[in-house]
Amino acid sequence: METIDFRSDTLTQPNSEMREAMANAPVGDDVFAEDPTINKLQEVMADLTGKEAALFVSSGTQANQIAINVHTQPGNEVICEANAHIYNYEAGAPALLSGVQLHPIKGPYGVLDPEDVEAAIRPTDHHFPQTRLIALENTHNRWGGTIYPLEDIKKIRKIARAHKLKMHLDGARLWNASVATGISLEAYAKPFDSVSLCFSKGLGAPVGSVVCGSRAFIEQAHSYRKLYGGGMRQAGILAAGALYAIEHNFKRLAEDHRRARILAEAINQFPGFVVNLKTVQTNIVIIDTSLCRKSAAEIVATLDEHGIKMMAFAPTRIRAVTHLHITDEQIDTTIDIMTKLYSVKQ
Repeated sequence: METIDFRSDTLTQPNSEMREAMANAPVGDDVFAEDPTINKLQEVMADLTGKEAALFVSSGTQANQIAINVHTQPGNEVICEANAHIYNYEAGAPALLSGVQLHPIKGPYGVLDPEDVEAAIRPTDHHFPQTRLIALENTHNRWGGTIYPLEDIKKIRKIARAHKLKMHLDGARLWNASVATGISLEAYAKPFDSVSLCFSKGLGAPVGSVVCGSRAFIEQAHSYRKLYGGGMRQAGILAAGALYAIEHNFKRLAEDHRRARILAEAINQFPGFVVNLKTVQTNIVIIDTSLCRKSAAEIVATLDEHGIKMMAFAPTRIRAVTHLHITDEQIDTTIDIMTKLYSVKQ
């Protein structure tokens, strides 16, 4: 039985052409800044984001945590959305690595109200942690791959400037936002002092992320990457996969978005299954099962028995992510199987 795996876009594997590019990559010692393939990738990403420099790192979490480290001091506070990746899925790293606390604010679809952001900024008083950074996420994972509108980002940037705060963008899936809207990576990155992007999700590279910013920022970021044990030496083999992914898999993300919409609209017709189609803006489908008689975990287990893998995201929420290895035929097969299982009330 064929397995159709919607659990994450991190499950993609390199094809033969990407493997060939990786195998043939010229390498050097990146800790000495002598790996030509990594240097090329960093130049490409600085250019794409309109920043002065970039740094290749092992993961999106490492990229985000390096940025927080550079922008803050122990005892500071970072404003973020309540469902943000840095708050929910980075293992408390801001507290451990930077000695800062996060100030989460609820924002529909992951978008913060500028008035709420300004209200959350701490007054200068020795009783309070001092706000130093605002971190946004685009696209937003827990909200279902939603896109952060650029005009809303610009409003928050004005507030940040007025209060002399830094801005960081967790842009792990910024590629998806760019393809869906036609807005360049550079335009999305411009309001931010730093931005992270991931190569190992929709782009299909096996390993790696990048953090981009000013030359001064990246110089400090080097130090924190070393502190985290992130000096990977001859990692040009990995960077070659990322370069291949940018060239061949960036624009095709539109196919993932199209398939996610087809899947979402079909599932939304099943009794007890609810997909808020407003959130299906890129490649993530969040299925609300609160009206079903079975939990999300039970439904996921049943689907698994039929060769379909999804993720129980919460007791009554299931996540399905389209990616490089999901085809039109697999979308059709998934809909057919789910129709047989759930087209009538259980």
